[in-house]
Amino acid sequence: MPPLTEEERRILLGLAREALELGVRGKALNEEVPALPAALLAPQGAFVTLRKQERLRGCIGHVRGDQPLYQTVRECAVAAALSDPRFPSVLPEEIPLIHIEISVLSELQVVAPEQVEVGKHGLFISQGRRRGLLLPQVPLEWHWDREKFLEETCMKAGLPADAWRHGATIEAFAAQVFGEQLDAATSEPESKIPFHTIRSK
Repeated sequence: MPPLTEEERRILLGLAREALELGVRGKALNEEVPALPAALLAPQGAFVTLRKQERLRGCIGHVRGDQPLYQTVRECAVAAALSDPRFPSVLPEEIPLIHIEISVLSELQVVAPEQVEVGKHGLFISQGRRRGLLLPQVPLEWHWDREKFLEETCMKAGLPADAWRHGATIEAFAAQVFGEQLDAATSEPESKIPFHTIRSK
């Protein structure tokens, strides 16, 4: 699938921001949305990552696209805020401090360990009922090499670190990663265009 345009990314971020604010305040998502471009209506996997003052505050996603991309992003924004078991739910007073990042995933492809490229690929490793995923930006943030990336993804799945050497299935994917702009003075997300003004989706 072609990369999303700057306008399509802006619209997705606006939808994620609106969903986050509604979800945290206990309100239902709007069923009606503006006319959307085809790229946002196509089924595609995506993750929404929330950070507060540069620290992870929640991350939820769907590996495979089984519903329109815009819908996946909206649902994941709410789930990242309220349902990530690693964190307490985001509180209304935290909303202005939350920075939203979206990762739109390509299709998974089975690869050999030596085909994994740090900085290009995210990993999904599975064996039996255990499975774990790490996004492409994670090894860059932690300065991991390929082997460390494979080991950490195995451990994310609850597998031994060397399971990638012993029969675990390794699937790679690419991701388009983009996020809200931060105000340089406050390190808070800049105000977004109100949802009802968004056009040409």
